Amino acid sequence: MAIRPFLSGQAFDPETTRLMGVAFETARAAVNRPADLTDEMIAKKIIELAKAGERNVEGLCEAALNVPTGAVSAPNSPPLPASPPEPSGSYFEPIGGTPGTVG
Repeated sequence: MAIRPFLSGQAFDPETTRLMGVAFETARAAVNRPADLTDEMIAKKIIELAKAGERNVEGLCEAALNVPTGAVSAPNSPPLPASPPEPSGSYFEPIGGTPGTVG
């Protein structure tokens, strides 16, 4: 299977297209490829990196094989909060000081 069906009209020079194709086929043939890593996920990662300027076949292949599960099925999921907000009036004890409350 070639990478061309996944390009969706995106244009690359012939050499970049060839390198992406080699990386795609190498990633698809990887012995330790996770079962849930689809051809579409592999192709999208390779295309994304090629658009950013990556041309190293080994780098493209390795990155494509490390795509997190669910990367294609939920591309626009909302970001998770960094940490929950502190409740008002939280108790704290300063280092070397007297206990108090924040609030």
